[in-house]
Amino acid sequence: MDIEEKFEQAVHHSGKLTQKPGNDELLKLYALYKQATEGDVTGERPGGFDFKGAAKYDVWLAMKGKGSTECMEEYIIFVNDLHAKYNE
Repeated sequence: MDIEEKFEQAVHHSGKLTQKPGNDELLKLYALYKQATEGDVTGERPGGFDFKGAAKYDVWLAMKGKGSTECMEEYIIFVNDLHAKYNE
């Protein structure tokens, strides 16, 4: 199985956790997924009272420059860690 298949499998498994991860964990999943699938963040940072949008932008921006394969690998490991933590 290649890295893309393992990544897609991890994406599927991320939705099968028995408990909802914390906000920081969800943001990390989001950022790794976006960086792996779209690359560096583009556009303007949301402002005003869009706190959720700004948090998502910021965490994705922190991944700037990381390659797709590296992010896929990190995502897979992180999903496995979340399963160990929440599906005991």
